[in-house]
Amino acid sequence: MDRLLERVPPNVDKDNCQRTAIKGLGGVGKTQMALEAAFRVRDQHQNCSVFWVPAVDITSFENAYREIGQKLQLPGIQDDGADIKSLVKNAMSQESCGSWLLIIDNADDVELLFGTTALCDYLPSSPQGSILFTTRNHEVVAKLDIPKRNIITAVEMTNTEALEMLQINLEENQTRDNDSTTALLKLLTHLPLAIKQASAYMAKTSMSTTKYLQHCRSSDKRLIMLLSRETEYQGRHKSINSAIATTWLVSFNHILRDKPLAADILRLICFLVEKDIPLSLFSQGEDELEVDEAIGTLKAYAFITEREDRHSFDVHRLVQLAMQNWLQEEGQQEQWINSMIQRLADVFPFPVHENRDVWRQYLPHALSAVSFQEHDVGEQADMNLLFNIAESYALLGKYREAELMYRQALDLKEKVLGEEHPSTLDSMNNLAEVLRHQGKYEEAEQMQRQTLDLKKVLGEEHPSTLGSMNNLAIVLGQQGKYEEAEQMQRQTLDLREKVLGEEHPDTLDSMNNLAEVLRHQGKYEEAEQMQRQTLDLKEKVLGEEHPSTLGSMNNLAEVLRQQGKYEEAEQIHPQTP
Repeated sequence: MDRLLERVPPNVDKDNCQRTAIKGLGGVGKTQMALEAAFRVRDQHQNCSVFWVPAVDITSFENAYREIGQKLQLPGIQDDGADIKSLVKNAMSQESCGSWLLIIDNADDVELLFGTTALCDYLPSSPQGSILFTTRNHEVVAKLDIPKRNIITAVEMTNTEALEMLQINLEENQTRDNDSTTALLKLLTHLPLAIKQASAYMAKTSMSTTKYLQHCRSSDKRLIMLLSRETEYQGRHKSINSAIATTWLVSFNHILRDKPLAADILRLICFLVEKDIPLSLFSQGEDELEVDEAIGTLKAYAFITEREDRHSFDVHRLVQLAMQNWLQEEGQQEQWINSMIQRLADVFPFPVHENRDVWRQYLPHALSAVSFQEHDVGEQADMNLLFNIAESYALLGKYREAELMYRQALDLKEKVLGEEHPSTLDSMNNLAEVLRHQGKYEEAEQMQRQTLDLKKVLGEEHPSTLGSMNNLAIVLGQQGKYEEAEQMQRQTLDLREKVLGEEHPDTLDSMNNLAEVLRHQGKYEEAEQMQRQTLDLKEKVLGEEHPSTLGSMNNLAEVLRQQGKYEEAEQIHPQTP
């Protein structure tokens, strides 16, 4: 506050209209700091006018400007069609307006301030003026070109500060248990309003932090119940509801009435991880403008915080709990869980290396959503999502987690689709693969044989059947069953050349795998010849830098090394990272 008061009075810089900003995360007290600064400036500078303008949306901004115009008694301010923003800007930019402090609160929306609406174009400029912004978005501060010395960062409350706020109205014996008190403050995420409410409730009931924490931890529902209790404390205006959850739900009802899509999004995101929620989850099948407006509404109510990349956002954990509790009380929880799973299944791509940025972002949210299901609903969405989660884990090398998800997907598919359905067989095949990667070779072999037998229903020349033959041959090779592995790889290669063609990537993989089986048996000359042929074709078809091409280069170098052809092997190895 001392640093802030050194910068915001209009007379600090007599040559320019100064700009100052309080920035920080939502809920850390930026508005309260600005409000305190406003009163102190008014008390210390009696000739200084103080104006407050919320920038949550264009309407609130214009309404505040209209009130300013009325206070200044500007001609034409009451006229229909008056350009209110320009009238106020021009008036406050004149020397005759005198000294003033203008507070732009909640200046978080980059588009609102600098986009089509460009509210920043209506900010007055006068050497006798000073503008103070509160914002959670660092990009706003950068675009406003505010000097670093004029940026006050309202960081999250420390444990000491949070403890001091909690203890204000409590007796010493109520916070005697330091561990419980610290844990309670952490549970409340050091959020000032939550701490104030908890303190007021404990003061009223003479409850200790230990007991209050026990109630909070007993269930999410109990926590929401406590956060929904109306409390009285000195300094609270009678018209303002002090209960966090109640306040949020009142806002939700307003959103439900005015912006149904925004309400839908809020009901969906309460089942996701609270951080880095992709906007793309809500854009498919919806009007882009309506989605933007819905997200803007949620931001305006401070339910969500848009991240700097503007492609994702965060939601407060306590908001999620309040929303989950409301859905449960309304009997809508299962409906919205299923809706969220369906939406995730629609947008979650089949995981491959090339789209890893997408599925990595979706993965934690998919895991969170499926964790809410108490039983399988038997829909295609559940099966597809579980399968893609398992594939993601497999690509990340988290084979135990992948195994668990593949088993869930397989059980569901067998129950819904039947054992011989192609999708069921794909899950069996992939489960066998993650078992192989964990060294569970016997179980993997048994499952691959079972898969192969079932896939023969599709025909021996079906690509899926050939894939299972290839995978069975690999697990046989890893167990040292080289003769059977070689026989199966030769059969797979012949069929793939016939069905897919000699230059198909799957055919080239079979050539590579056969060469590897030959190498392990000491058949180096034939293995070398096949690896050279494979490498030539991969360079032609896939390119020299493709991971599969580099793998073949490495394998060729290895078979050369085992034959004592060290110089040629050395020449190949530096090319393969």
